[in-house]
Amino acid sequence: MEKIRYFVEKQAFGVCTRLGEKMSISASSIRLYFIYTSFLTLGSPVVLYLIMAFWMEMNKHLRRHAHPTVWEL
Repeated sequence: MEKIRYFVEKQAFGVCTRLGEKMSISASSIRLYFIYTSFLTLGSPVVLYLIMAFWMEMNKHLRRHAHPTVWEL
């Protein structure tokens, strides 16, 4: 169970954690709201979650390209 919890909290894109930091809400409550709305709306927030994860990864990629390190030159 700890392995699954670690994967969800640390490896699953970090969307809920990032939203929690931005809105000053705990990430666990955001995860619960996400799970509840997913069940009530038959999974449609999953699409929103994936779009947000894609956006966050693109931002990381663009920032890395804008400020390359010495080893990348």
